[in-house]
Amino acid sequence: MSLNVEDVMVEEVVTVETDATVQEAVDLMNIHEIGCLIVVLSGKPVGIVTERDMLKRVLAESRDPEKVKVSDIMSAPLIVGKPAMEIEDAVKLMFKTKIKKLPVVQRGRLIGLVTLTDLTRFQPHMIKILKKLSVTELPPKRLKKVVDYYVV
Repeated sequence: MSLNVEDVMVEEVVTVETDATVQEAVDLMNIHEIGCLIVVLSGKPVGIVTERDMLKRVLAESRDPEKVKVSDIMSAPLIVGKPAMEIEDAVKLMFKTKIKKLPVVQRGRLIGLVTLTDLTRFQPHMIKILKKLSVTELPPKRLKKVVDYYVV
């Protein structure tokens, strides 16, 4: 039996509006102790903002987090998975697009989030998939440590 994205996704996804400031996003991430937020416009997912986005596009450029909007630094367009997508296909998509977090969308509505780190940590089946993939494709640079730790 193969696992689908809906079997392993986190359903409680924290979101932030496009017009929120980076400081508001940081506060949300700190409150929830998370590393990313899905950015929404009128309830629809349109992007993602991660700690790395904040480091590269705000801190490294000495921009004011009280003035910069999330929409100015988010990664978009949003790459998404579907709930019925097989885990192996989700991992292939994440490798191909070099992302670690895959929002799960159904009929335009955000219903979950899957991270590659969580998959490798909690799904022994993922180790086999990652071993097979890492032979033919390089893992995303930011994920190399995780793949090296769990796979090599």
